[in-house]
Amino acid sequence: MTSSDAPLKTPKTAAHSYDAIVIGAGHNGLAAAAKLGRSGRRVLVLEAANAPGGAARGREFAPGFRSAGLAHLVNRLDPEVARDLGIALAATPGPAMPTAVLDGEREPAVLRGAYGETIDGVTADEAAAFSRLRDKLVFQAGVLKRFLRRPPPQLGAIGIGDISTLMAAGFGIIRKGRAEGRDFLRMLLMNVADVADEYLDDDRLKGLLAFDATLGIHLGPRSPTSLLGLYYRLTGEVDGKAGGQFIPEGGMAAVAPAFLKAAETAGVTIRCGARVGRILADRGRAGGVVLADGSELTAPVVVSAIHPQATFLQLVDAAETGTGFLRSIRHVRSAGNVAKLDLALERMPNFSGLPGRDHAGRIVIARSMTHVENAFNPAKYGEFSPDPVMEIVLPSLADSTLAPDGACTLSALVQYAPYKLKAGWETGKPAFLKIVIDILERHAPGIGATVVAANLSTPTDIETEYNLPGGHWHHGELQADQLLINRPTGTASGYATPIEGLYLASAGAHPGGGISGLAGWNAARHILAGGSR
Repeated sequence: MTSSDAPLKTPKTAAHSYDAIVIGAGHNGLAAAAKLGRSGRRVLVLEAANAPGGAARGREFAPGFRSAGLAHLVNRLDPEVARDLGIALAATPGPAMPTAVLDGEREPAVLRGAYGETIDGVTADEAAAFSRLRDKLVFQAGVLKRFLRRPPPQLGAIGIGDISTLMAAGFGIIRKGRAEGRDFLRMLLMNVADVADEYLDDDRLKGLLAFDATLGIHLGPRSPTSLLGLYYRLTGEVDGKAGGQFIPEGGMAAVAPAFLKAAETAGVTIRCGARVGRILADRGRAGGVVLADGSELTAPVVVSAIHPQATFLQLVDAAETGTGFLRSIRHVRSAGNVAKLDLALERMPNFSGLPGRDHAGRIVIARSMTHVENAFNPAKYGEFSPDPVMEIVLPSLADSTLAPDGACTLSALVQYAPYKLKAGWETGKPAFLKIVIDILERHAPGIGATVVAANLSTPTDIETEYNLPGGHWHHGELQADQLLINRPTGTASGYATPIEGLYLASAGAHPGGGISGLAGWNAARHILAGGSR
């Protein structure tokens, strides 16, 4: 029986009243709470887990070894959100964090600066070609970025702010000239493979673009619209440099405390170990929540910073929304496609051809566009690839508390790992783990002998641990039909929902996933502006 079917328990304690209740203490929930708290509202954040942070919450996965959570680097923290909320995350090794692309045959291609301002290991002509493509993609991503810091425009209710944003985007394109404008319209919905083939010859660089465009998305590089994923990554910036990425000083374990501090500084109350059993709603109006222990908390505003499907299919009475809306929520595509591997190692590995200093950066195993496409193909049929692609970092190099002295942790995002594995993950996980370890061994000889413990989180594990339906990192596919006015659905795309006073603020809302804080911050600004649809 789902929580929406369960009878309402008699409250064990007297009701407590707040101006706003936020469900979920992930970074978006904390960003929303901090923004609301800074306006003078009395805000309560409720978190089911025993610690805040959501998917950025760390845990011990082997004695003496810790993982900092699902994400292992920051590439989309919005600078305006950080400034407004007072979130300070110093970059190390800075926006120049290197990205090494390995193919196992040649020396690595190493991108330096913000997404390859310079490149080692390729010809001068290829570096120049990548620079031209990079500049074009950064410009085009910048056009789309204008729409991320505000609610998506509502059809039939276009406001002055929407018109201003559209005009600014148009002028930005016009200033670049007619040819650039045509190229933007031509490329917008193209696949990343065709675009890369137009500019590049080096398979490693093509493989990197393909990997970055499709990470976390159920698309291959030759799938239509796959270039959108690369735009999405390039909307991030570090120190004003588009495409920059970094691991904060103190490691990824510093992310959740930074957002927590912002909320606490704003006067927000945070309660962990407080699972919400039901969102109170009467005749289409939210009025608070009932906790799993029966306690009732009231507020005229409820902000759900958890997955939209968890919100409406688990916490809201179906009679309050209607069958049409629930059908659209059920059909949000949210089947995860990425596995997270954490390794406890006796010592730091040595990746072939990679200088020691570059081990502190991002390491991508994606030999070519074809490699990424072939890795995707089995996922279409509920199978994992015998030759997956992956992104690797060594988190303990930035945060020595993650491993004992002399030891090391390795974190890898492995693509593709379908949520609905035909053979089932109970039997599939050991086989997939062996494949991944074997690939690591080919690129870092001897690493297998140093493994103290391995923890592979499949999409089903992610679903269970973080209450993410489908185990999808972004709370729903980042594809054209689930972005902007359609995120998560057309009737709940502007943070407001069919229930008055209930708002969405997770990655399942606009503009989507990544550690940006924008979904929560935007939702709070929308509420403070009146909160209407």
